[in-house]
Amino acid sequence: MISAICVQGRGVDMDRARRLAEKFGTEVTDKIPDDKHAMYFLFDKNGLSFIAGKQELKGDFSRLLKRVTGGHLAHEIILKAAKPGSDDAGVKKAVDCTAGLGEDSFLLAAGGYQVELFEHNPVTAALLHDALIRARKNPDLKEIASRMTLREGDSKELLSSLSYEPDLIYLDPMFPEKKKSAETKKKLQVLHQIETPCADENELVQAAIAAKPKKIVIKRPPEGPYLAGITPTYSVTRKAVRFDCIAFN
Repeated sequence: MISAICVQGRGVDMDRARRLAEKFGTEVTDKIPDDKHAMYFLFDKNGLSFIAGKQELKGDFSRLLKRVTGGHLAHEIILKAAKPGSDDAGVKKAVDCTAGLGEDSFLLAAGGYQVELFEHNPVTAALLHDALIRARKNPDLKEIASRMTLREGDSKELLSSLSYEPDLIYLDPMFPEKKKSAETKKKLQVLHQIETPCADENELVQAAIAAKPKKIVIKRPPEGPYLAGITPTYSVTRKAVRFDCIAFN
């Protein structure tokens, strides 16, 4: 699937490029593949990107900066859905079982949560790992990124290995949105080539419940069915998205 790790320009961590090549069973090269349909990683001074034909996918938390500053964070619907109980104190721990490129996790971390991000797809995990490295070097992002920890693997297995009971477990099975920006469409086109929608939602929800969280928050389309047929305690809805919340306390 991955034809090469293409390194362009200076300032690239060559050790990381070689480890990535070893992981995907390919080579490090400075040449872009001739095949216009090739899938490869591009590693340059701006970080890591995944190229699939004419589409490019890259993790980038800097684009979320405006949403977490200047009083905007308080209006984020995910934080309204994830609001802790009145008796919650201390550091709040969250687990994002479907991390993707980590944007929702970033918002949770900006809201004060210590977030573990689970991602099973190795391509997405590599992009997310790179985005976190860059964010931790960015003065405007490093405090938030410091509360985010990535674990690559199957969420059900990782949930069973937790040594604590989370305050929040977050689930975001991929779903088709009716209205998308051009940028969102391009990102989804690439994601759908390397990711598949959740096929074992019942098992995932049951694994989340077994981890004994205080709350499970599930991202759904506004008119979509409840995940695994479980009626939530309450829902928070906006025009393009709905968050179903299952509370256990």
